[in-house]
Amino acid sequence: MIKSLYLKIVGTFIGVVIVSIVLSYALTPYSIKQEEIFKEELSKISIGLAEIIQIAGPDSIPLLMDEFDDIHFDVLITDGRTVFYKKESNKRFPIQREDIEEILSHSFDDPVVLVDEDNQSARIIGVPIHVSGQQYALITRIDYEDEFEDLQQGVFVSLLLVLLIGSILIFFASTYLVKPIRRLTQASRKIAKGDFSVRVEKKNRKNQDEVGELIDSFNHMTAELEKIDTMRADFVSNVSHEIQSPLTSIKGFTKAIMDDVVPKEDQKEYLQIIYQEIERMSRLSENLLRMASLDSEHHPYHPTSYRLDEQIRNSVLTTEPLWSKKNIDIRLEIEPVEIFADKDLMEQVWLNLITNSIRYSDEDGVVEVTIEIVSNKIKVKVKDNGIGIPKEAMPNIFGRFYKVDRSRNRSVEGNGLGLSIVKKILRMHKFSIEVESEEGVGSTFTVNIPIGQ
Repeated sequence: MIKSLYLKIVGTFIGVVIVSIVLSYALTPYSIKQEEIFKEELSKISIGLAEIIQIAGPDSIPLLMDEFDDIHFDVLITDGRTVFYKKESNKRFPIQREDIEEILSHSFDDPVVLVDEDNQSARIIGVPIHVSGQQYALITRIDYEDEFEDLQQGVFVSLLLVLLIGSILIFFASTYLVKPIRRLTQASRKIAKGDFSVRVEKKNRKNQDEVGELIDSFNHMTAELEKIDTMRADFVSNVSHEIQSPLTSIKGFTKAIMDDVVPKEDQKEYLQIIYQEIERMSRLSENLLRMASLDSEHHPYHPTSYRLDEQIRNSVLTTEPLWSKKNIDIRLEIEPVEIFADKDLMEQVWLNLITNSIRYSDEDGVVEVTIEIVSNKIKVKVKDNGIGIPKEAMPNIFGRFYKVDRSRNRSVEGNGLGLSIVKKILRMHKFSIEVESEEGVGSTFTVNIPIGQ
């Protein structure tokens, strides 16, 4: 079994050429119009012989025939009644009187060609000539079987040369074809070992054939794998940090209470902190499970028609403890409108956006929620006058575990998964989201919902 592509290319080429040679050699008798080719040549030989005989005279005929003895053809000169000259092998001339009359009726330049009934590869050619002032028929029988075999052998030798030269050329050409495949194989082995930084360089930048496209696709794949590997490492790091922080707090406060380090009158406050950290871990776990479910593409998706304005109003009421605690003014400018979407999933979108606006707003701030219809789109805007988002952070705000607060302090609750979940849910619905923000002024998140969807 040939495992090398290089050997497969060479072997396939040689095999194809060999089969072609065999078929070509077998089909040569059918592909070459041998009858027409040899008829013309035999006619020229007979006419040439007739001209020599007429010029040399009757007395020189035996001497001439001796000179042509190595050509191996039979000659008969007759007028149909008498034989003027005859040179033949042990086979007789299969010629009839009517054939001789036909020859005599033709012109010198229009010889008669007949098939020898005893030998299918032999032809009898008749030409009218004048010898000693009398008209005779010069009849020549020539067997061209040997000549045709020579032609076949010549074709066969030519084909063998094609095989030899072609094999040498394909031997070197296949190296050029296989070399990028070998580079891809070596790169694939490095990827299998975990090195996602490997890239395959295209030697010819203008090469846009199938191999070039394969190299481009391979490099794109490795780049995506490298991104995924980086995201995986960041994910593990982020999850570890988000889990380790509350665990450290819980462990420390619990130990302090167990060791009676904390006075009994302060234990309730410490237990409240432990409870908040447990809630934080619970929210993280819940968001991780939700994100995993959304990523699996098997998350339940049951779109229905419902009132969007009522859903947003309920979401605002659900978050009342948060905005009441910070004395934030919630302003609603919504009009009755229906959409076709998964109600439960979209409720998660509004809760996350409103909660984020409240979370990043200062005390006594303002959060505005509006619904408007613009250019066949329903636009839902959630605007706050909070801390805003730095310009350099804008491209990353929908990334998992990404927090604008790089120090990851707990002054602002959250685990950086909320906006990732929002983006994923909107993508499932084929909705879009836009963000406008200025640091120190506030942020506006706009969800675009096509009308009729």
